[in-house]
Amino acid sequence: MNSALAKHWPLDPKITFLNHGSFGSCPRTVLEFQQGLRDRLEREPVKFLVRDLEGLLDEARAALARFVGAQADNLVFTANATSGVNTIVRSLSFAPGDELLVTDHEYNACRNALDFAAGRAGATVVVVAIPFPIESAEQIVQSILGRVTPRTRLALIDHVTSPTGMVLPIARLVRELAARGVDTLVDGAHAPGMVPLDLSALGAAYYTGNCHKWLCAPKGAGFLHVRPDRRELIHPLSISHGFNSRRTDRSRFLLEFGWTGTADPTACLTVPEALRFMGGLMPGGWPEIMAQNRALALTAQKILCQTLRIGAPCPADCIGSMAAVPVPDNSPAERPAAPLFLDPLQDALWAGHGIEVPVNPWPAFPKRLLRISAQLYNSPAQYQLLADALKKNLQLL
Repeated sequence: MNSALAKHWPLDPKITFLNHGSFGSCPRTVLEFQQGLRDRLEREPVKFLVRDLEGLLDEARAALARFVGAQADNLVFTANATSGVNTIVRSLSFAPGDELLVTDHEYNACRNALDFAAGRAGATVVVVAIPFPIESAEQIVQSILGRVTPRTRLALIDHVTSPTGMVLPIARLVRELAARGVDTLVDGAHAPGMVPLDLSALGAAYYTGNCHKWLCAPKGAGFLHVRPDRRELIHPLSISHGFNSRRTDRSRFLLEFGWTGTADPTACLTVPEALRFMGGLMPGGWPEIMAQNRALALTAQKILCQTLRIGAPCPADCIGSMAAVPVPDNSPAERPAAPLFLDPLQDALWAGHGIEVPVNPWPAFPKRLLRISAQLYNSPAQYQLLADALKKNLQLL
């Protein structure tokens, strides 16, 4: 039932894995490449970490920069997009009366980072409600711009929303917010490998993304892109040796982020191999991968909407490689513990049918959404299997 390409991933064949968007799986070839780097590190740790690492990171950053349309000097590695969001909001200074804009579709961890920074400074977090289901991307733009005021200092905006799986019109939003004097921090956790990126052309003040999702790099590989005129404002979460370095051969930005303490850097160093391997799986390379995954997500959305007897909750131009659909409300007796939990329906699909797919409250308990992901190892038959399981668990006739 998996696609023919599923052989490249070490996924459990007994599980129908429809949740690549949460954590995904890393291909065997990429994991083997990472293990080779780890073996090299452990054979001579000082040589690897002190003599070789900076050059290896430069090479990896250059490969990633080419893929995301950026200048390598404006890009640094982080553990993940959540770390990238924290890095920005912990580096910037806010004051009482400042407003920080965010939508109600923002990933909970990153929303918490914004709340924390605002609370310390006495600033206010302004939450923009974006309807879902939604009829057009224009509703998203107008909802966000309608909440901008002269006190707005920063907007934290998803490129691809986590709970609802929508691709937002980020280029227009960045442009419109900049015209109003507002910097944008783009949470692009899902975007690299799902949608084409040209970060230099986008022009956002800050952009952070994951490489462990749609690029299929190992966990622990994320990045932060900072526009050159904002780089002096930004420091890593861990202040380390680079802070007082007297070197003049590279920027303070790269010096600070290049060494934040002893860690395993191999996930980030594996990014070029993930880009190479994944791009070689389809004749048309990455453009074909993105197009095929999007087509599969649209097919899945159609199958589920027909099963649930509902219309598409968002237009096709808001779909990338994920799609979310409303499912019947949870029972009040099954109220989950916040913030991390597995919905009873999610557990039932996994335990009873071997299907791994997220079911999350939206916009709040007891209402909820089921979100599917589409990666090269998935097939239309798997979404039909999910639809049949939903009929049984939701008692749909």
